[in-house]
Amino acid sequence: MCGGEGTRLRPLTFERPKPCIPIVNRPSIQHLVSHLSNLGFNEVVITLGYMGSSIEEALGDGSLYGVDITYVHEKVKMGTAGSVKNAQEYLDGQPFLVVGGDHVTDLNVLEFYREHRRGNHIATIGLISIDDPSEYGIAEIDVSYEIKRFKEKPAPGEIFSNLASTGMYIFNPEVFDHIPAGTKYDFARDLFPALMNEGHVLKGWLARGNWTDVGSPSSLRVAERWKLQEMSATNISGNLAMKGAHVLGPVQLGDSISLGSNTRVIGPVAIGAGTIIEKDVLIGPYTSIGEDCHIKANAKIFSSSLYNRIVVGKNSTVSGSIIDNDTVIREDCSIENDTVIGPRVMIQRGVVIHSKTRLWPETVIPEGTIVKEHVLNKKFDPRCEGS
Repeated sequence: MCGGEGTRLRPLTFERPKPCIPIVNRPSIQHLVSHLSNLGFNEVVITLGYMGSSIEEALGDGSLYGVDITYVHEKVKMGTAGSVKNAQEYLDGQPFLVVGGDHVTDLNVLEFYREHRRGNHIATIGLISIDDPSEYGIAEIDVSYEIKRFKEKPAPGEIFSNLASTGMYIFNPEVFDHIPAGTKYDFARDLFPALMNEGHVLKGWLARGNWTDVGSPSSLRVAERWKLQEMSATNISGNLAMKGAHVLGPVQLGDSISLGSNTRVIGPVAIGAGTIIEKDVLIGPYTSIGEDCHIKANAKIFSSSLYNRIVVGKNSTVSGSIIDNDTVIREDCSIENDTVIGPRVMIQRGVVIHSKTRLWPETVIPEGTIVKEHVLNKKFDPRCEGS
């Protein structure tokens, strides 16, 4: 399911859909499809909505990932269940797995699928224990994993379980008989309560491993950390110009990268092709830097995601932040933790960006400014709540 606008991730989703946000320099949907393919899920149906052509461009026909992809376009928002109903002709005939296109996971969903096939029930919901389930649907199960009650986004006093729905489901095809055609209909809010009221058994599957739906900048950073941790060795893809620099792996290096003298790169780190890193730069663990970036002398970057064609000026520090394409950070700046900076932003010399701040695309931050709240651009929608 790839229909959402990703408003909670703005400014990163003004010019790309959520599944195309880079994670370790690749659209996140590529990580997901590769994982499913490795587990044996080779027939993939993708429901498209917001900026769907970008997802088609990222995946093509699926052959590079060992899958066969069918795209189903959604002209109007139909809800989660409604969008799957719209693809019914490609899913009838056998049980099928539903996964959100913004999911990043290493869960063994093949085990999930097999467990469902062993039973005789209409649906199985993937559940995972999390610390704060208030933003998810939660379920109470019994010893046979039967779901006894389900609550979407519970308020305080309603959190009877910390088993959150992963948004991964396996259905028997007869579920389509319970989803009305041509109307907006959701799995958690509409379908599951209706099925339980009708006496249908819903089962839970207790997931073990890493999972996030990349619904917020913080969850995006967590997902990238997981993917960087999967790197086991240093990999150099092409030419590397390095004299007097220090690299402690694992580090993934693209083609035509330059590392200046006394620069230190402490993995896990990924650096894209064509990036220039000058002398005395420190790049700390859990950082990804995209293609054709320029990191100038004495800069420091820790646990951050820099997309393509970013410039970081001399003596500037970036910590725990996400910076979109073509942004320029001048010298002596401090970008604090959990900052999100949109594309084509210009940050002048000596600026301090406070933690948890967002800068909308094409904004200009004057020299010496201390930014304490979101900086918007009237050319772009100001909302960052919702889906």
